[in-house]
Amino acid sequence: MFTSTIFASILPEILILVLGLLLLIVEPFWKDEQKRNAGWLTAGGLFVAMIVSLLFGRPGEPVAVLGGMIRFDLMGFFLKMLFMFAAAATALLMMDHEQAGKRGEAYLMLLASLIGMNLMAASADLVMLYLSIETASIPLYVLSGFLLGDERSTEAGFKYFLFGAMASTIMLYGFSLLFGFSGTTDLYAIAAALTSGNISPMLAFGVVTLVVVGLGFKVSIVPFHFWAPDVYQGAPTPVAGYLSTASKAAGFAVILRLFFVAFPEFSGVWTMVFAVLAAVSMTVGNLLALPQTNIKRLLAYSSISHAGYAMIGAVAFSQFGAASVIFYLAAYIATNLLAFGIVMAFSHVTGLEEITDYAGLSRRNPLLGLMMLAAFLSLTGMPPFGGFVAKVFVFAAGVQANYTWLVIVGIINSIIGVYYYLNVLKFVYLYRMPDQDEDQHPIPLSQPYTIALVVLVLGVILLGTVFAPFFNWSDVSALSLF
Repeated sequence: MFTSTIFASILPEILILVLGLLLLIVEPFWKDEQKRNAGWLTAGGLFVAMIVSLLFGRPGEPVAVLGGMIRFDLMGFFLKMLFMFAAAATALLMMDHEQAGKRGEAYLMLLASLIGMNLMAASADLVMLYLSIETASIPLYVLSGFLLGDERSTEAGFKYFLFGAMASTIMLYGFSLLFGFSGTTDLYAIAAALTSGNISPMLAFGVVTLVVVGLGFKVSIVPFHFWAPDVYQGAPTPVAGYLSTASKAAGFAVILRLFFVAFPEFSGVWTMVFAVLAAVSMTVGNLLALPQTNIKRLLAYSSISHAGYAMIGAVAFSQFGAASVIFYLAAYIATNLLAFGIVMAFSHVTGLEEITDYAGLSRRNPLLGLMMLAAFLSLTGMPPFGGFVAKVFVFAAGVQANYTWLVIVGIINSIIGVYYYLNVLKFVYLYRMPDQDEDQHPIPLSQPYTIALVVLVLGVILLGTVFAPFFNWSDVSALSLF
């Protein structure tokens, strides 16, 4: 029976589907010069969908719906709002992309992927979980290779699809073994089945390893990170920003839901695996970011290191640890989307992506320079920006769980990160253009860029200053896991 609770549990997905159908109907009737309005429709529609969901779709007590396939709780709902916010910002940033901005199918792929991510955050069954991961991934494969005339984009799409399919297959094998050992696909029932003691720790380690391959690819932690730099560099920049934020956050949502709920009996196994992966990801990501000269590749390796930082909260295996991860994802989405948005605005005018090309940016557009300062200082982990508070929370969760050595590794890597983030800001503020006539080469911001970047920079500042209500929402969301 289709009750009001079931309707509320999938209200965001219904609204996104309606928006996609509306876009599909309206877009073919627009003239070429009007097709850019698909971005306004997508962003505005997602904003309305968020408001309606907040008014009529907020969950109460956690409850399983649709035959136990979906978990209607605050964690899933909060993450859905984050994903929808990221998609709306991406739609605005996509509008001025020369090739993707005027093609309605790009926005449809964005919405299709968003539905998959929303379901990833709420899935309580292995079957639904796998289907939602594929629903989120396949449109992103298409978007990564969207620029058919660009060899780098075609290569990015092919690499992402090839490695993604391989990782997904390995993860599906792990799911099948999990079903075979427990006799159920329900995550909460799996936890009860695994407490019987019929599975040895070594066997559990094997299953965890298979599952981690797929999820590790999704969040791009070492050693499953190899696709990220090439894909981020070759994909359309708005897609790269969406991949590095919403897609990564959806992967962490699955990690929290799956491991905290289904594997508490083997927490000693998977927390140590995650601790090692976190330490390696932070170190490799930061060290490989040091020699980068391309801004998108630098942000790719930076995202690998940030996956390691966020993983510390998962390693803690506590309500505080889960809350710190959720808050970290919120701060990271705002910060990294802001960074990629600035890269988009700059390359839209100049067509350049090398770090040295940013020389004199603070004089060519002082507002854009200040926004870049906020984004990169937040990525560095400096107050008063969201990245600082987010790191404090995940490090505190690690210390509370007696993973002090991992927190020390994180702090050392944060210091390493300061170098390459400030190196970019050095070009922005201290260096001049070769001919030193920045006034003759301004970087104007279009209306969609201005709206998206201002909202994102305000988000980064608010998360770093007025963080108490946001962390309280994260904490309440984490509580619904248990």
